[in-house]
Amino acid sequence: MNDLQTQLFTKLQQKEADMIAIRRHFHENPELSFHETKTAQYIADFYAGKDCTVQTNIGGGHGLLVDIHGGKVGPSLAIRADFDALPIQEDTGLPFSSKTAGVMHACGHDGHTAYMMILADSLIELKEQLTGTIRVIHQPAEEVPPGGAKGMIEAGCLDGIDHVLGIHVMSMMPLGDVLYHSGSVHTGRATFKVIMQGKGGHGSTPQDANDTIVAASQFVTAVQTIVSRRIDPFDTATVTIGSFDGKGSANVIKDSVTLEGDVRIMKEETRAIVEKEFKQILDGICHTFGIHYELDYANDYPVCVNDPKTTEMVATALNEAQIPEVKQLIECGPQTPSEDFAYYAKERPSCFFFVGAHKEGTPMYPHHHPKFYIDEDCLLIAAKSMGAAVLHYLSEGV
Repeated sequence: MNDLQTQLFTKLQQKEADMIAIRRHFHENPELSFHETKTAQYIADFYAGKDCTVQTNIGGGHGLLVDIHGGKVGPSLAIRADFDALPIQEDTGLPFSSKTAGVMHACGHDGHTAYMMILADSLIELKEQLTGTIRVIHQPAEEVPPGGAKGMIEAGCLDGIDHVLGIHVMSMMPLGDVLYHSGSVHTGRATFKVIMQGKGGHGSTPQDANDTIVAASQFVTAVQTIVSRRIDPFDTATVTIGSFDGKGSANVIKDSVTLEGDVRIMKEETRAIVEKEFKQILDGICHTFGIHYELDYANDYPVCVNDPKTTEMVATALNEAQIPEVKQLIECGPQTPSEDFAYYAKERPSCFFFVGAHKEGTPMYPHHHPKFYIDEDCLLIAAKSMGAAVLHYLSEGV
C-alpha cells in the first residue's frame, strides 16, 4: 500500500464515527426527489470554509458540485453520490428512524452521501499530494424521472471531466463484498399509464355496457406475452403492471380503469420492440372490446453501461489496495434495477459498482422496503473502495 493511500485510509478510519453520524442525520431527515432543500443546505454547509470550490443549485434543482484541485495538473475524475429519499413509511424501529411521516431513506442514498462527504473532506486535506482534479457530484432526485443526473449534465456538471465513478450500497449483498460488472450493468426503463374508457352499466345488464374491468384484465394477461413470445430468450426484459385501479361497487360495471407500470430492458434495441408490441396489444384489445384508451408511455433511464477499461481500472485498484474490510472482490454480472447514473455513463467512460451491506445473521430486506436496512460498516468500505479507485486513477489513469 502506497503512502498516499495509507494516509487516506487512516483519515477515513479516524472519521468513521462522523460518517455514521452524518448518515443518521440524513436518515432521520429524509426529503423526496426534487424537494431536498434542507439536505442540499446541510451538504453545502459541510464544505463551507474548506479548500475546495463549491457550486450549488445545479441543474435547476438542489445539486452540488465540489471541485478538489490537486497540487499537480492531471486528469479529471467525477465521483457521484445521490441524496433523495422515497415516499415510504419507515418500519425499521431504528433509534434514528425517519422523523417525516411517509418519507424514508429506503435505498441507501443517505449512506452514499455520508461516505462521499467524508471521503471528499479527506481528499481535500491531501489535495497538495494529488495529481489532477476530483469533482464530487452530489446529486438529487435519482428516484423520480427524469432524474437529477439529466438536469445536472445539461447544466454542465461533466464539463472538463474525463471519467465518472459511482457506488451503490446493496442491502441484499454480503457485507465485505465489493462487486462490479463490465458492460451493461443496470437495466434501462420505461414507465406507462393507461386509462381505459368504456361504458358503465348495471351488473344485471352487461349487454348495455362496455366493461373496462374485463378489457383491462385481458390486457394485463396478454401484455406478458411480449416477454415470453417476442423477446429473445437470451435477452432480458420485464413488463410489470404495478397498479390496477378499478375499484367500484360490486353490482356496477366500471366505465373506466387506470393501469400503471414499468418496463425494464438490458439492451436499448429491445426497448423499441417492447414499446411496439405493448401499443399493438393495447390497441387490439381496446378495439375488440369497443372501448377507448389514453396512453402515456415514457422512456426514461437508459441502460447503464460500464466502460470495460474504466471497470478494469477499478477492479485493479481494489485488488491492489488490499482493503482489510473487503473480504471478496466479485464480478457479479448485470443487475435488474435501473439507475440514472446511466446518463453519466452515456456521456463519459464510467464505472458504477457495488458495496455489500448485509451483515450475516441479521434480517435482510430489499431496497424500497419499509424495513430496508444497511449495516453501517459498509460506509467505511465504500469510502475506502472509492478512495482507492480515485488514487489509482489519478496516478495511473485508465
